[in-house]
Amino acid sequence: MARRRFFVDSVQSGHARIIGPDAHHLTRVLRVEPGQQFEISDNQHVYLAEVESARKDLVSFAVREKVPAVQPAVRTTILASLIRFERFEWLLEKATELGVERVVPVEAERSERGLEQAAAKRSTRWNRIVREASEQSRRARLPEIDAAVGLGEALRTAATYRYVLEEAEAPLLLSALPAHRQPGDVVAVLVGPEGGWTDREREQMARAGWCPVSLGPQILRAETAAIAVLAIVHAAWGGAGV
Repeated sequence: MARRRFFVDSVQSGHARIIGPDAHHLTRVLRVEPGQQFEISDNQHVYLAEVESARKDLVSFAVREKVPAVQPAVRTTILASLIRFERFEWLLEKATELGVERVVPVEAERSERGLEQAAAKRSTRWNRIVREASEQSRRARLPEIDAAVGLGEALRTAATYRYVLEEAEAPLLLSALPAHRQPGDVVAVLVGPEGGWTDREREQMARAGWCPVSLGPQILRAETAAIAVLAIVHAAWGGAGV
C-alpha cells in the first residue's frame, strides 16, 4: 500500500515540520504518531520521513532518504474561463488530481461580471484545495494557480501545442493531437464559459494561432470539459504522474 504523502514548507538539515490546522488534522484525524513513516514533499523533492513528535499544533519529521519522483510525460496548462466558484473549485480539485501543472483563470466576455475581482480573495482557499488534492493523489509538486487575466493576456501563453475548446463543428481533440509526442511537451487548452465564446473572441484566438478542437457532439459544462481534456491529453502522452 502506498504511503501517505504530505507537503511541508521546507526541509532544513534533514528535518521538516507541519504546524497549525494541518498539524491538527494529522494528529486528530489521521492520528499520526512518533515512529510512523510517511512521504513528504517540499514542492521540489520527495522524501521518506519518520515522525519525530506529534502534538496538536506541531508535527515534526526526520528525513530518512530521498524518494525518486516520476517526471511528467506532458506538462498541461488549463486556461479556464471564470465560472461560479463552487464549480470552479471542483475543476481545481479534479484538475490537480489529473496532473495539471498550471491553472489560469480567464475573464471571458460571457463570464459573470465581478468574478475576476472576487477571484483574488479566493487565493488562500484555492491553494488549500490544490494542496489537499495533491496530497490525496500523491503528487510531487503543487500546481500553479495564476491570478485571473483577460483573454488577450491568456492568448500570449507559450506552449508546444495550444488548443481552444469549441463545440462540435471543430475537429475532435484526439484527432488533433500530434502523432509524435515528446516527453516534456507543454499543452495549453482554453476552456470557455457558460454560453461559449463570442465571435470576437474566436477572431482573437485565430489571430493568435490557437487551434480549435472539440470533445464531440455533447455540450459539456465548462468544468466537465476541462477534466475531460486533461484525461485525454495525459493518457495520450502516457499518463505519467507528477
